Amino acid sequence: MNWLLPEYIADALPAEAERIERLRRSVLDHFRGHGFEFVMPPMLEYLESLLTGAGQDLKLRTFKVADQLSGRTMGVRADITTQAARIDAHLLNHRGVTRLCYCDSVLHTLPATISASREPLQIGAELYGHAGIAADLAVIRLMASAFMRIGVPVSRIDLGHVGIFRALAEAAGLPQESEEAVLNLLRSKDVPGLIESCADVPSPYREALQRLPQLYGGVEVLDRAAAELPALPAITAALEGLRHLVSAADLPFSIDLSDLRGYHYHNGVVFAAYCPDYPVAIALGGRYDGAGKAFGRARPATGFSMDLREVARLAPAGRTGGAILAPHAAHDGKLAAHIATLRDQGEVVVELLPGETACEGPVCDRKLVQVGERWIMETIQED
Repeated sequence: MNWLLPEYIADALPAEAERIERLRRSVLDHFRGHGFEFVMPPMLEYLESLLTGAGQDLKLRTFKVADQLSGRTMGVRADITTQAARIDAHLLNHRGVTRLCYCDSVLHTLPATISASREPLQIGAELYGHAGIAADLAVIRLMASAFMRIGVPVSRIDLGHVGIFRALAEAAGLPQESEEAVLNLLRSKDVPGLIESCADVPSPYREALQRLPQLYGGVEVLDRAAAELPALPAITAALEGLRHLVSAADLPFSIDLSDLRGYHYHNGVVFAAYCPDYPVAIALGGRYDGAGKAFGRARPATGFSMDLREVARLAPAGRTGGAILAPHAAHDGKLAAHIATLRDQGEVVVELLPGETACEGPVCDRKLVQVGERWIMETIQED
């Protein structure tokens, strides 16, 4: 069966592809309206450039190939974010704020979740050059308004801050191996394992690390965190930043201080958007200052992205008008001109070929018929 596709790889058939393309245009137009410029990075890059600053999980998800021209190892991108950071730092070289957006396929060696595709259509927006919390707020608002524009309700937006765990690990003097073990336990919210792993961590950092999985819920969690976590400067600053976010925007925020996805990549506020009846985050984002350092400039950076294929499954089906069925124009100049006029007006006109009696493609709800010397439109009556 040579026609079978690899696991977690699928075609987009006409109805789905049309919906994805409609959403792509709508979201990119939305980004453009907020001043974000569109970029198109290449699918392949040299591996050392593609994975600069990336976490171990992204490295494992990246396909590697040998370049037949140079002999160097290349990678098929698994994420466009680092490519956008390279463009900002090395090619655009702006001194002020840069706003970039993108939409293209990425490829994963393994699916991110059991229901995810290994070829997501990643669409996102990145903001460079502003270190303040206002930039994080701007991209969160942009994400929320994009979902509103396409009709997908966001039930909650989880906020976290990787600086809190980083400050606790540093203050506790955790060696790298122990830090990785605790990090993985926090990601899975394995409280018994966390208690065992932190047994030798000095107080009060032991208790603080064990409390992180419980610091989850409404915005009141921030007050609990301030009371229960050590008053380290980095933790105080992180909690103040999160307070500013929840007070500045009327959005369904919740707090999850053990959300440490992308820990080795992000270095500040992180966020995840969730939709009703969808089991995992539909969009992810956060701050990743310094990602452009390897490309010549360490710039403040924040942004978000989502898989447009998944979003299209959740979006309401847009109403699209039916197509118009027209006979083959052949040498009929008037009919050809009329068809051209209709297409210029935005109509879909299917011109039948000789011998073709019906349209198997777009659903046609109207047809062109000749009355005397004029071509008029009639509604197609269903049988």
